[in-house]
Amino acid sequence: MSQLSFSDAEYAGKRTKTHREAFLQDVELVVPRKVLLKII
Repeated sequence: MSQLSFSDAEYAGKRTKTHREAFLQDVELVVPRKVLLKII
């Protein structure tokens, strides 16, 4: 495994979110997974 360059590390933090990532983040705000797992 090679080490990331500074430009690779900078780009990794700026990449856009996929629709799936954005959707799952919104769902997490509405229904926190940790609370739901405690109930189950």
